[in-house]
Amino acid sequence: MTLEDLAARQRAFAEARAWGPFHTPKNLVMALSAEVGELTELFQWLTPEEATAAPQDPAARARIEDELADVLLYLTRLADVLGVDLIAAAHAKIDRNETRFPPNIGRTALER
Repeated sequence: MTLEDLAARQRAFAEARAWGPFHTPKNLVMALSAEVGELTELFQWLTPEEATAAPQDPAARARIEDELADVLLYLTRLADVLGVDLIAAAHAKIDRNETRFPPNIGRTALER
């Protein structure tokens, strides 16, 4: 399934429930922010080692996957409502970042 397919499925899901009037950019951004907050909460007080190990626990992994899915779905829905091609936007952003942040080949973080 492509991101476009996912957006179409999300669009159909929302249309079948007559959620269009509620899926304004403002509301979708707020919902996206709330879902990112729920994802953040899963990692908030973990050490870096605990955060890295969290997906190994089946219960934690299920919660992480649910929150990641919610973030992706709201982001995809928002982009669809705004008419933004997320893949094209992401590639354009990486292109800009490649110029802003050249490779540090052979240098350590302390030497940068």
